[in-house]
Amino acid sequence: MTLPRRRFLGLVGATATLPAFSCVAIAQAYPTRPIRFVVPFPAGGSTDIIARLVAQFLSDRMGQPVVVENRPGGGTNIATQAVANSPPDGYTLLFTVSTHTINVSLYQSLPFNFLRDITMVAGLTELPLVLEVNPSVPAKTLAELITHAKANPGKINIASFGAATISHLAIELLKSTAGIDMVHVPYRGGAALIADLIGGEVQVAVDALPNSLPHIKSGSVRALALLPTKRSPAVPDVPLARETISGFEVSTFSGVGTPTGTPREIIERLNREINAALADPTILARFADVGAMPIVFTPAEANAFVTAQTEKWAKVIKSAGIKPE
Repeated sequence: MTLPRRRFLGLVGATATLPAFSCVAIAQAYPTRPIRFVVPFPAGGSTDIIARLVAQFLSDRMGQPVVVENRPGGGTNIATQAVANSPPDGYTLLFTVSTHTINVSLYQSLPFNFLRDITMVAGLTELPLVLEVNPSVPAKTLAELITHAKANPGKINIASFGAATISHLAIELLKSTAGIDMVHVPYRGGAALIADLIGGEVQVAVDALPNSLPHIKSGSVRALALLPTKRSPAVPDVPLARETISGFEVSTFSGVGTPTGTPREIIERLNREINAALADPTILARFADVGAMPIVFTPAEANAFVTAQTEKWAKVIKSAGIKPE
């Protein structure tokens, strides 16, 4: 049977629009079942607190449970692989952090490619890094610390909260930018770092502000500079490192990613809801309690930021010869 030309063209046109209508319909119905929010860290830390605050907000707004699933291990790689291998349907999200932009260059044979396999949906927070010293160190400012370090090359210990972490890379960037020689001492987490800094086992440290904040306020350690691009309301009198070293900044971040291929309409819906969370006064107050600052991104901005950070840390890793533990 031969179809009249007008009817044939009508059927062709209708068929061509089916995928678009299908995507829109799926996005409009989304979500119809619970969403997994995979966090690559144990329960109880500042990242887990942030994830659970946002998950509860999304659950209330979207009418389906957003369930936090803690998948620690492998320097975030276990959780990332689990999400990368999940269907790109918006029902599996990844809590992304600065470590993801480091691991791209640090590990040579991962079973996934973060930049290829994960698409960023939104930003969440910045947990600022702080450069701090034991009160016995004769430096009240970053400039004075640099002078002190140049006068004592190789004699000052500077601690990070882990080898090949953002804290370690910040130290290497500081050393190369300021032209100073300090001995890097890696710890396994911030708790041990801050204990030894207070005890004088190490003289200098780069730590996450939420971990050090109580000790800065008590005077147990002295904060010299914050490393990001904006001052923190939690410690408004602590200057930025870039105010002393032009152009120097280390921005940490957390955000939300999803398997690449997730429909654009779903990504945009998630972005709107997450950004609404980042404007909620109750959530902002809780963020402030742990020293976190909100990062509001469009999907395009989030992906561009991650790409730029990956390129930045690739240069530091190569220059410093950093290898995974």
